[in-house]
Amino acid sequence: VQLQASGGGHVQPGGSLTLSCAMSGITLDGHAQAWFRQVPGKEREWVAVLSKSDPSKFYKDSVKGRFTMSRDYAKNAVHLQMNDLKPEDTAVYFCAAGRFVGLLENVYEYWGQGTLVTVSS
Repeated sequence: VQLQASGGGHVQPGGSLTLSCAMSGITLDGHAQAWFRQVPGKEREWVAVLSKSDPSKFYKDSVKGRFTMSRDYAKNAVHLQMNDLKPEDTAVYFCAAGRFVGLLENVYEYWGQGTLVTVSS
């Protein structure tokens, strides 16, 4: 199983970025997917979660209305569209997948490498 995250970069406040996580070795409908982020010196926190089927979406309060997580079945990938970015969104973002859905990182078996998002003027 491999998860490959991409799309990070530098953006000014109010700008947009789309993160992608290409997944191989697992099926999107057979696993829950999530995005987490981590700031140096702080714990990794969940940002958005997609349940296995349905799928139900869950967003951290601070990103609701600004971030949208979606599945791309053609590419076997998940995306995180991030709009109206704020300096406090600056972090390394990680994609994750697992058999169960949850808000804690230990729920997820598979992780991509991080991709850095920097929001500053």
